[in-house]
Amino acid sequence: MIARSINALYEIECCIFKGINRYFERKVLNIYFRTITHAGGARCTILSVLLLILLSKGTIHKTAIVSMASLAISHIPVQIFKKLYPRKRPYMMIVGTKHHLNPLQDHSFPSGHTTAIFSVVIPFIVDVPASVFLLLPLALSVGVSRIYLGLHYPSDVLAGMFLGTLTGILTYFQIIQLL
Repeated sequence: MIARSINALYEIECCIFKGINRYFERKVLNIYFRTITHAGGARCTILSVLLLILLSKGTIHKTAIVSMASLAISHIPVQIFKKLYPRKRPYMMIVGTKHHLNPLQDHSFPSGHTTAIFSVVIPFIVDVPASVFLLLPLALSVGVSRIYLGLHYPSDVLAGMFLGTLTGILTYFQIIQLL
């Protein structure tokens, strides 16, 4: 019964994955998703937040510091989960997955890029709620890009969203009081 339920959920997840990944060869989407995915990469998130710390003052400066702490902290559970749940990436498991030539070789669960971008944007969204209209679409685009590029299952991305959001909220409310 449980095994059947897990199989059914996996089949649904594979259908969602295939539904997004099938557009891989669309030129405009390819340019967009191959570019936006880097917003969740380590270099881009660190450089963006460092730039904000250096150029900002007041509340935004404090929130940028919290955001940097949140990013650093968020990598801990990602690495733990990747070791505990060594899930192969979808391009290795799903026949016909479209992906670029040099795909990632580590485990897919959870999505580190998605975790990173959510851990960075959530403190800003908590501090300036109106920023949700700009930052949430950015973060969601990074998550979808990971599926589109054939690197993550939807549940990898959902787990990354959850970890990044939780880390961002907890870090914000723990550190903002200290600044």
